[in-house]
Amino acid sequence: MSEHPEPAGAPPGPAKDPMKSFRGVQAGTLVIEAIVVALALPVVAQLGSGITSAQGWTLIGIAVAFVLCCGLLRRPWTIWLVLGLHAGLLAFVVALPAVAVIGVVFLAVWLWLMWLRRQVAIRMAEGRLPGQQQGTP
Repeated sequence: MSEHPEPAGAPPGPAKDPMKSFRGVQAGTLVIEAIVVALALPVVAQLGSGITSAQGWTLIGIAVAFVLCCGLLRRPWTIWLVLGLHAGLLAFVVALPAVAVIGVVFLAVWLWLMWLRRQVAIRMAEGRLPGQQQGTP
């Protein structure tokens, strides 16, 4: 007998947790984003008037926070933290426009990921995921 019995009339749960694998996609995106932000530092330092220490440390802090968020993706509030970090990147629009562009690009990626997550949750609730389908012999 399973730990969490299915309610009568509910579609069967998937054999594998699709949200667990989706968290892997999110973690990979966070790592890539941290790498891009960190690699942008030397480039941005050569553009225009350069980069100040405060700007550099803030960007390094944001990159480290992206990596740390990988371990927190099980918590529902982590998505809001990630979006807040993107707001931090967008705040550089006047001082470092190149960093703001990185923020816009990855914000679009995260909004798309959130849409995909919603679609998976809807399909899981309706029982339309491939792992929930009855196999034919």
